[in-house]
This record gives sequence, C-alpha cells and structure tokens, in this order.
Amino acid sequence: MKTIKIGKRLVGEGQPCFIIAEAGINHNGQLKLAKELVDVAVIARADAVKFQKRNVKRILTGEGLCKPYLGYNSFGPTYGEHKRALELSKSDYRALKEYCDERDIIFLTSAWDEESVDFLEELNVPAHKIASADLTNLPLLEHVANKGKPIILSTGMSNMGEIEEAVNMIKKYNDELILLQCTSTYPSEIRDINLRVMKTLRDRFNVPGGYSNHVSGIAILVASVALGAAVVETHFTIDRTMKGPDHAASLEPYGLTKMIRDIRDFEKALGSDKKRLLDVEIPIREKLAKSLVSKVNIKKGTVITKDMLTTKGPGTGLAPKYYYKIVGKKAARDIKEDTLIKKEDIRAVK
Repeated sequence: MKTIKIGKRLVGEGQPCFIIAEAGINHNGQLKLAKELVDVAVIARADAVKFQKRNVKRILTGEGLCKPYLGYNSFGPTYGEHKRALELSKSDYRALKEYCDERDIIFLTSAWDEESVDFLEELNVPAHKIASADLTNLPLLEHVANKGKPIILSTGMSNMGEIEEAVNMIKKYNDELILLQCTSTYPSEIRDINLRVMKTLRDRFNVPGGYSNHVSGIAILVASVALGAAVVETHFTIDRTMKGPDHAASLEPYGLTKMIRDIRDFEKALGSDKKRLLDVEIPIREKLAKSLVSKVNIKKGTVITKDMLTTKGPGTGLAPKYYYKIVGKKAARDIKEDTLIKKEDIRAVK
C-alpha cells in the first residue's frame, strides 16, 4: 500500500499512526485561544493540529446566512453571523501557521471552499483535509486534487457510490489520498461507528485508511489503531463546558494526552510477530520455572528410574522435558536427595 509523506511524517502501512488533534473552531474566533490549543496538542505529542477555514459568504446562500440561529452555543442571531464569529482572519491564520512551525507541529486546516484552498496554499500547508460535508462536492475535490498535495478525505454522510465518485475525481489528478471512516453525528453513538469500514475502504481503493472520531472518550480511537488506522483525528478543547458547538463532544487536554499515550503504548505492544524467549524474561524463568530434582540419594552408576525423580523450582537445572531422556541412563556421579539435576550428572544426556 502507498506510503504518503505529510511534512516530515510518513503515513501508511508499517508507520506509526498519524494523530491529528482537531482544534476545529474550538478557538471561538480568538487567536490567543487558538495558540493555546496548539500548545495543548504539542504537549500531548500529536503529529498535527488541525483547524477549519471557510469563506462564509461563499459556502452559504443569502437565505442560509440569514437563517435564525439561537441558543446557548450561538455566537450570533443568524447562522451567517454565528459562522463569521467563529472564523479567524487571514492574518490570524498566518500567525497560527508560524506558531505551529515554531512549536514543531504540523499545521493542517480543513478547507470548505476553493478560495480557502487557495489561501492555504499560500501558507504552504503540507496536505489538505476535506470534511465529510464536501465529499460529494466534486468541483472542490477537483480543485484540491490539482494542488498536488496529499488529501485526507472524511467519508461521513456518504455511501460507497459517492465515495467511489470522489476517489475517481481525485485520482484523475492526484493519487496521494487517505480515506477516513467517519460517522457525522455529534457526538456519535458507538453502535454507529462501524470501524470495519476502514478495511473496506483500504481494500476497495488501495489507499491508507483511518478514522475521524466524534465519539466521547478514547477507547474507540485506540481500537481503530488496533484495526489498522493509519490516521486518526479527534476534536479537543481547553474546556468542554465552554460556549460553542463542538466543545462538549471534544476531549480536554488530559484526555487528548491519555489518548495519544495509549495509542503509542499499543503500537509498542504490537512489537514483533516472532515468538522468542526475551532476555528480560530469563531471570524470571530461572526463578519460577521447574527443573528435574532427585527424590532420593542416587549413587554414581545407578540406573535412573522414574520414582527417583520429581520437578521443583528454581528453573536453573535440567528442564523437565529431559525426564523422558534420562530415565534408564546411569548417574555420572553421586546425586544427593532434593538436588537440582544437571546435564553433567547423567551419562550421555545431550
């Protein structure tokens, strides 16, 4: 399967999972808070931190912009005003990209329209993320694919036919594609996650697969890596009680740190597929394993019989497997009762 390079990281089979800390719009339109989110992602040791970029007027009709949007998480009386309040300025994004470079973390942003894609190109992002909402937006996919950068595409709210159309469009111009299984509900119910779809997408389209998370907690994310996710992303925030549409379904700093720690621990635990006695196990084996032990005093030259032997610890003597080989052999020297039997105690034992 193809390995894709994003920044300094290789992504794909045989590589550590590429972990994206999804800040999204949890900056609440404030550059200071956005930088604090970058700091959290760095401390948690995420590979990348991801935001979202929109031209609000470009992605909504006049009717959509004017639609009333009221409630605790609203930042304006209409949906348009709400979305504008959660947008950072272009100068903010430039500052944020520079800050990520300084903190040595990959800066990613989901682009929701062509103008935003072009702006992100000015920032020299190493890859483009396309949200599930735009999987069927073939003109946008064509525009992004022509940039020649790796594309991470979420597949929520779509069926296999639509995914195939999206993949075919992208691969006309660009074969550096990663598909993420995603369920676009906030938060998602565990029964709706369908992690096995990751394998379906990998096998069907021969691309690295992964998982975009909207489930509370971290267990499903770790499970996705166990099932082969090359990429995972999940929302995070400074405080889940903050005002805003995505905070409640996000991980707080400790949760993000623990999730990444657990994924990395799992990857270490996978280790080798070769079963062997580890050097670190040898002292424990010698302490806990059994050896052949004499039940009675055995004189030199005596033929060993079954009733002369038993097994006891420690495991530094002749292993119990030799029980069947030494019965019928002669003692090479005197062996005291309740003594570990060594190879040199028995004639012709190899």
